[in-house]
Amino acid sequence: MLRNHELHTFICDKADALTEEWYESLDKSKSGVYGSTDPEAIQRIKSQNNAFHKRFCKIFQDDNERYIEIFQDWIESIAIDEAHQSTALQAIIQEFFRTQQQYLNLIEEFVLQSSEEMTYQEMMTWTKRVVDSINHIILEFTIQHSKAAERRLYAQQEMIIEMSAPVISLTKDIGFLPLVGEINTHRAQVVFGKTLTQSANQQLKKLFVDLSGVPIIDTMVAQQIFQLISGLKIIGVQTALSGISPQIAQTAVQLGLNFKDIEIYSTLAQAMKAEEFNG
Repeated sequence: MLRNHELHTFICDKADALTEEWYESLDKSKSGVYGSTDPEAIQRIKSQNNAFHKRFCKIFQDDNERYIEIFQDWIESIAIDEAHQSTALQAIIQEFFRTQQQYLNLIEEFVLQSSEEMTYQEMMTWTKRVVDSINHIILEFTIQHSKAAERRLYAQQEMIIEMSAPVISLTKDIGFLPLVGEINTHRAQVVFGKTLTQSANQQLKKLFVDLSGVPIIDTMVAQQIFQLISGLKIIGVQTALSGISPQIAQTAVQLGLNFKDIEIYSTLAQAMKAEEFNG
């Protein structure tokens, strides 16, 4: 329809003005991406907003029935953007609704200044297209934003896990692995895999594993500890355990795990004293 084309042109021509209007009316007391005073950050968020408008005006093209797809790259880029990840999701959604109102106002402006009379059906069609499009964009953005947040959290957890159990060099060929806090199956897999790699890289002959900071270990983790010991033995590293609590010992006994050929010390201090670092 000719009027759709006219509306499309009218709104596309307003893209830059819409961005400036949006930013000027933005509540800059908000935390996160909207409250930044950094000139580069401000310019970045304006560019992101303007890219939205240059896409959104295309929804009024008659031949663009799959208009929502043109937003996919924009949605994904904003969802993983660090500044937006540090902003509350409800604050971002609120800005989508403010943008929706901008377009509803533009439709009204277009109708009022048009020399031709518009039908009620035409105005409702345009309004519905704006509302439906914004709703679809919000839904897809929420999905992508949540996925990005989950990936970010997982990566942070992985980093914390790896940093929480480093193999510390005591001498040229003796290392120390202090385990602290709750150890679940996933953490055990990550930490013990890292331990094998570090022990091999450091060319250790002996590794002291201290469990005094671990309150309790389930059966799966207990089995993995013994798998770690077996793995270390294969690469030529002898293992000594210290700080085994009664609960951990009971779990190991219930599993029938064999402590034969494994040095056991009640405390880390006892283990250090027995070694004397004369090897």
